[in-house]
Amino acid sequence: MCSIIYVAVLLLPLVDLSFWGWSSSVSATPQPRKVPGGSWEALQRQKRNWVWNQFFVLEEYTGTDPLYVGKLHSDVDKGDGNVKYVLMGEGASSIFTIDENTGDIHATKRLDREEQGYYTLRAQAVDRETNIPVEDESEFIVKVQDINDNEPKFPDGPYTAAVPEMSPLGTMVVQVAATDADDPTYGHSARVVYSIIHGQPYFSVEPKTGIIRTALPNMDRERRDQYVLVIQAKDMMGQMGGLSGTTSVTVMLTDVNDNPPRFPHKPYQCSVNESLVVASEVTRLKAEDADLGPNAEMDYHIVDSDGPGMFSIITDEETQEGVIILQKPLDYETKNTFSLRVEATNRNIDPQFLTFGPFSDTVAVKVNVKDVNEPPVFTTPLSKMVVSEAARVNTTIGTVLARDPDSANSSIRYSIDRNTDLERYFNVDSLLGVITTAKALDREVNSVHNITIFAIESQDPSQVGRGTAVITVMDINDNAPVFAIEYETLVCENASPGQVIQTISAVDKDEPPGGHRFFFSLASPATSNHNFTLRDNKDNTASVLTSRDGFQRREQALYQLPVLITDSGSPTLSSTNTLLVRVCDCDVEGVPQACGAVAHTLPAGLSTGALVAILACIFTLLGKAWEEEEEPLILEDERDVRENIVRYDDEGGGEEDTEAFDMVALRNLNIMRDPKVRRDVTPETPTFFSYPPSTASRLAYKMLPDNVLFREFIWDRLKEADADPSAPPYDSLQTYAFEGSGSVAESLSSLESLSSDSEQSYDYLSNWGPRFKKLADLYGTMEGSGFFS
Repeated sequence: MCSIIYVAVLLLPLVDLSFWGWSSSVSATPQPRKVPGGSWEALQRQKRNWVWNQFFVLEEYTGTDPLYVGKLHSDVDKGDGNVKYVLMGEGASSIFTIDENTGDIHATKRLDREEQGYYTLRAQAVDRETNIPVEDESEFIVKVQDINDNEPKFPDGPYTAAVPEMSPLGTMVVQVAATDADDPTYGHSARVVYSIIHGQPYFSVEPKTGIIRTALPNMDRERRDQYVLVIQAKDMMGQMGGLSGTTSVTVMLTDVNDNPPRFPHKPYQCSVNESLVVASEVTRLKAEDADLGPNAEMDYHIVDSDGPGMFSIITDEETQEGVIILQKPLDYETKNTFSLRVEATNRNIDPQFLTFGPFSDTVAVKVNVKDVNEPPVFTTPLSKMVVSEAARVNTTIGTVLARDPDSANSSIRYSIDRNTDLERYFNVDSLLGVITTAKALDREVNSVHNITIFAIESQDPSQVGRGTAVITVMDINDNAPVFAIEYETLVCENASPGQVIQTISAVDKDEPPGGHRFFFSLASPATSNHNFTLRDNKDNTASVLTSRDGFQRREQALYQLPVLITDSGSPTLSSTNTLLVRVCDCDVEGVPQACGAVAHTLPAGLSTGALVAILACIFTLLGKAWEEEEEPLILEDERDVRENIVRYDDEGGGEEDTEAFDMVALRNLNIMRDPKVRRDVTPETPTFFSYPPSTASRLAYKMLPDNVLFREFIWDRLKEADADPSAPPYDSLQTYAFEGSGSVAESLSSLESLSSDSEQSYDYLSNWGPRFKKLADLYGTMEGSGFFS
C-alpha cells in the first residue's frame, strides 16, 4: 500500500514555492494528453508525489506562542489516531517539537541566524500500537530566514592615519571597512554604504569603498596637526530603516619642510671678558623654524666679520643653536667690539616648496669685549742668558722686562721663584729686573739654570705674570785632569826591562769633553827611580814600562808611582795621581798567580784567627788613646747634646714637618725662633720683595763662632728672613759630629772580654822575636798583674 506525506508550510500561500526550492510534478486533477494524429487521450488519475526538502523559520521571533514551522502528513493517516509522527535530528525536542497526532511542527525557542543558519531533521510516521514505520524515514532542512537585525561594525576601528601637510586635493588618507553579520544573499540587510559625519570640509569618504581622501588642498600642520573624523556605515544601502555603525579616524598631518628659518631677534648683542680663553663659547643664537625633525635642521655660517679669524660658529645638533667659538685671544686695549654677520640655512630643502621663500636668514651680531685686570706680560717670555762660571758675586747676567697690559699701566716688581732656584744662585732687582749672581757658580755641578721670574703689579699683587730665564754657565779651566779609572797594575817578578805593564788615560770635567790634550810624566819624586818609566804616547794615553828585571815580592810587594797629568787649558792645570803597582808571582806565560806581600811562617801553636784578634785589640786600644788626647769638637758644656726626641700628640705634617728638629740644639746659634710659628707650611703667596740685610744682622752673623758646618746654613736662612719674614725654611740641617757621654748599654767592646779567666795563653809571643816584644809584654804574663789586672 502506497502512502503520501503532505507538507504544509506557514508561508505557502504567500510565496512562490519554486523560489524556495519546492516543485510539483503532478497536479491534483488529471489532464488530457494529445496523441499522434491530433486526438486527445483521456488520462487516468495518478498518485500525488510531493517533493520537499526545506522548511523556513523567521529568526528573532518575538511572539509568546510557539512558532508554527510546518506540518507533516501521511496518506496512511485516516484520522483515526493509528499513525504517530516522530521527529529526530538537530534541535529535535529541544528546539523543534512535533504533534505526534497531527504532525504539526513548532519552534519553541527564539532562533538567531547569525548563530546557526539551518537545522537538519528527520521525520517518520509509525504505527501507534506497534511502532512499525508506515513511511520511510525522510530528511529535511529547517532554514532560519534572515531579518535585518545586525548593524554594520568596524572590526579594525578606531583608525589612525597620517598624511603629509600641504597635500593636494583628493590625496588618499586611509580606507575603512565595515562588516554586517546579516545574510548578504537575502535582501539588502548586509549591503552598507559609508558617509562622513564629522570631519568636513577637510576630508571626504567614498560611499562604496570607504576610502578617505583630503577634501581641502594645502592643509598646514603648523596651524593644525590633528583631525578626528567620524565615519558611518549604514546597511540597507543607506535607505531609511537601515541599521548603522560608526568609527573614529584620527588623521595626523606629518611635517614637510615648508617653513624657512627666521631669526626672531635682530640684531644680537653679547659681552665677554677679554680673559676668555681660546676655544671657549662666546654666545648662542638660534633661528626659529616651525618645522620638525630633519626639516628644522640648519647650518650656521659667519658670512662677514670685522675680526677675520677671531670667531667661528658651529651647530648644536641637539638644540639647533648656533654656537660662536673664540678662535684668538681677546685684548680690550687693542679692540673692544666686533661685528659679525651670521647666516642660518636649512640643511634639507624640499624643491617643491622653494616658492615659499629663501630657506635661509641672516642676522647681525655685535660682540662687546669687557676689560679685566690682567697680569703683567713679559716682552720676552723666554730669556736666554750666558754667564761665566768664574763670575764673581753680584755680576750682572741680563735683564727681564714686563709690562702691565691694562690701560692703568701699573708699575711692576720682579722676584725669583725660589722653587726654581733652591740654591739661591741668582738675585733679581725688584724694580729694574736686572738678574745678578748671588754666589759662585760651578758649571760642572749645574751647567744650565732654568729659573722662573715673577712680575707683580704694585697696585694689585694678586696679578702675577711669569717669565722664564735660561742661564747657561760658560766653562773655564778649573778642573785638573785625573785618571780615567782606578787602575790595578801588576808586574811579574820575572818581568824583563822595557815591558809595558799598564796603559793609562785621563779625564777632565771641563769642556770640551773630547777636545782636551793631556800630557803625562812622572812626578819629581819618582823621576829618578830605577824601577819604572813613563812614556807619553801623544794620544792622551801613556804607557808604564819596567826599567829593570828581578822584582821580588819578599823585598817589596807594592810600588807607588806618582804620575803628573797636565791639561792644555788656559790656565794650565795639573794633578798628581798615584799608580799602585803590585808585584806578582807569574807562571811561564806571564799570568799572575799570587800578588802582594809574602805571608811569613807563623810559629807553631798560633792560628791566623788569633793573630787577627790580637791586632784588632791593639788598634782599638790605640784608637781609644788617640780619642782621649784629641781636642773636643764642641764646648764641654755641650757634650751631652745628642739628637733630640720630640713627642707628638697628634698627626704631624709628614715628610715636610721640620718641627722635629730643635735648631736651638745647634751650637750657640744665638738665633731666636718663635715656637708658635709653624715652619713646615709653604706660604700661600710667594715673597716677591727683597730687602737688603741689615748691618746689625750681618755683624751678628760675623760674631758667631767659627763653625764650618753651620755657617752656610745660617747665612742662607738669615738672607731668607731678611727678604721675607713670613717665608718659612722648607728644610733644616742638623749635624752631630761628636760622641755622647755614655750609653746605658755600657761597653760592648771585645777588649773587656779578655779577663783573667780567659783560657787562651799567649806565652809563645816571647818566641816570635823583637817585632812582637810589645805584644809579649802585654799578653805574655796573663797570670800576674798585667795590663788588664
